[in-house]
Amino acid sequence: MLITQTPLRISFLGGGTDYPEYFEKYGGAVLGSAIDKAAFFSISRFYSEMFDYSLRIAYRKVECVSSIDEIEHAPFRECLRWCGIEKDIEINHSAELPAGTGLGSSGSFTVGLLKAIHAFQQQNISKLDLAYQAIDIERKVLNESVGVQDQTFAAVGGFNLIQFKKMGDFKVNPVSLSESRLEEFENHLMIFFTGTKRKAEELAKKQVENISLNISSLSQMRLMVDQAYNILCGNQQISAFGKLLDASWKLKRSLSDSISNPNIDAMYQAGIESGALGGKLLGAGGGGFILFFVPPEKKLALEKRLSNYQPVPFRLNAPGSHVIHNNSDHTQTYSNKAFKEVA
Repeated sequence: MLITQTPLRISFLGGGTDYPEYFEKYGGAVLGSAIDKAAFFSISRFYSEMFDYSLRIAYRKVECVSSIDEIEHAPFRECLRWCGIEKDIEINHSAELPAGTGLGSSGSFTVGLLKAIHAFQQQNISKLDLAYQAIDIERKVLNESVGVQDQTFAAVGGFNLIQFKKMGDFKVNPVSLSESRLEEFENHLMIFFTGTKRKAEELAKKQVENISLNISSLSQMRLMVDQAYNILCGNQQISAFGKLLDASWKLKRSLSDSISNPNIDAMYQAGIESGALGGKLLGAGGGGFILFFVPPEKKLALEKRLSNYQPVPFRLNAPGSHVIHNNSDHTQTYSNKAFKEVA
């Protein structure tokens, strides 16, 4: 059996500029971090000659099928097809946090599954190439209107400013902070689950359709990425980051009427009244987790004010998708042709 671990992510600034429909014309960038909450895949050889099916996959349901075409779960189906696996494999998926909550779970799913299959086939693949493959599957094969930051953070990990120049040309710039500065920053962060899950792809599609109407706002949001990087890596007070988050959230909220709703607005206002300097809804909008940037001495007041909502502790700068267990000894069965192509 082989097991992979793939991080979820928190995006602080620049979300919306990571759609190719925008960055291939104007250039995009995001500031964010992989976090210590993850998706896991276990993958093992399945001896189909002894069963009446040849593939077994498990997520919130179990599918036992005789061919790839019978698989209902589209990302599972297309990742297996992409990697040339047709039978004799069992894959199980689990995650620490639910999908549809603004933490990049769909990107982590695709990246983690591809990482597991490639490792199972003894294929070496670079972190960025892993991200590019996941993006191609989601955008070109599954025809989803998704951005590209989630797959990139899932694959490369870390706390980064990622620049998007064109498809296949991303630059990852690590945010290099001292331990004390990183700790100070982390101590100002809190996330709460709004209680609502949503399908990000549907919201993302609306935002893509509105890009031509939001060029000015997106351009300002892109500039804020560099400003935030300079705050963190310079000598400015950390509080300036929170105020920048607040300004960015107001811009993001204006991109589409589906990004926020009365419940989210009420949560955000409660956060500000409790001492938060800023914050934002994570992900495409409509629900999921909300992030607050709040001085440590104000955290208890914020948690009491939002006592009906689940807070989740987390740490930044988690590693990208990687193998955490591997005792497989059968991989040549699958990998000869594909390995030569990768090499």
